[in-house]
Amino acid sequence: MEKRVMTDGKHRRALALTAVLLGGALTLTACGGDAGDDSGNGSGNGGQAKSQAQVDEAAAKDASDARIAITPKDGADNAGINSDVKVKVAGGKLTKVTMTAVETGAEVAGTISPDGASWKPDAQLERSTTYKISAEAKDAKGREANENSTITTVSPANSFIGNFTPEDGSTVGVGMPVSINFDKAITNKADVQSGITVTSSSGQEVVGHWFNGNRLDFRPEEYWQAGSTVTLKLALDGVEGAPGVQGVQEKTVTFKTGRSQVSTVDAKTKQMTVVRDGKTIKTVPISAGSPENPTYNGQMVISEKFKETRMNGSTVGFKKKNGKGEYDIKDVPHAMRLSSSGTFIHGNYWGADSIFGSANTSHGCVGLNDVKGANDPKQPGAWFYDNSLTGDVVVVKNSEDKTIAPDNGLNGWNLPWSEWVAGSATGA
Repeated sequence: MEKRVMTDGKHRRALALTAVLLGGALTLTACGGDAGDDSGNGSGNGGQAKSQAQVDEAAAKDASDARIAITPKDGADNAGINSDVKVKVAGGKLTKVTMTAVETGAEVAGTISPDGASWKPDAQLERSTTYKISAEAKDAKGREANENSTITTVSPANSFIGNFTPEDGSTVGVGMPVSINFDKAITNKADVQSGITVTSSSGQEVVGHWFNGNRLDFRPEEYWQAGSTVTLKLALDGVEGAPGVQGVQEKTVTFKTGRSQVSTVDAKTKQMTVVRDGKTIKTVPISAGSPENPTYNGQMVISEKFKETRMNGSTVGFKKKNGKGEYDIKDVPHAMRLSSSGTFIHGNYWGADSIFGSANTSHGCVGLNDVKGANDPKQPGAWFYDNSLTGDVVVVKNSEDKTIAPDNGLNGWNLPWSEWVAGSATGA
């Protein structure tokens, strides 16, 4: 019995000693970790946090204050080709920007603003082209920042353009409207028309009129005042013309109106009176359309001039049973177009001199006496050609035909002003 008690006591003391030893070992292990961290040789969590903090602090000290922003955002695939692309910086100044076409490597010229805060391309970009943009900037301490982006411009299938008349810098007659023909049908007419402005130095009110989804013309109520400067501004970049189809044009066009010239053809008397700036300067004998093919009545604007041109009746619907046109004249002199459908005022060398002023013999055109070769300036056809501008008005009256359709050529003057304004998508 006594032996059993002694054994238990020793056992308890052994257990106590073991616990002390283990506790010491555990303490030593923990202290050893701290010691290792203090000496910089340990790998405990505390050491990692302190090391990362030091790295972050160093990185923060080296980071540039310059913050570069490139628009459109990286990866954009429907960017406009005019004013969409921009590079801006805050907290610093741009030092270098390069923009290159990925496929060809061609570099796009651009300009950094004088204050170094922005950059933009100098000219219109190409459609359906992928570009890479790289920008560098420095802050006040000279620390550098960089940004890169890749964008793709809008495709022709997803964009529209407007082909306009008259040309920039031209001088035209007082009847010349601004006519814009879009290469895709426009359904958002109000938005597109709102992106177009036409103004005149004369102060005349100018209103647009839609003939259809592709054609928009602008004119004042009366002919332009002589000597005016007319300005067309197209601000269509990014404007949605139809679902999924946006504009790409940013352009300003100016043209001038010359002297006022309106010529009146009287199909009954077979005479044309040319009035310039309110005064009659010449009366010219003419031969208009025959009774079978009368000339349209109405106000017609000269849209094109050709010293010589070919006229083939088959192209405007005149065909004989054998399939050949009723006429095919390869060298019509001094021809000026009055309609899209083929009405011209032109020189005529194949008719007898006696028909001018006495008989209407043409297929609908207005003929003036002339010579083959268009080389005699004394002929009435040559005189009228030399004294006419595109945009001059030729009025035909007393013909047996109807008034020409306003959209057949540049002839919107045949619409009353109230009807013209009614065709505007934005009102007067």
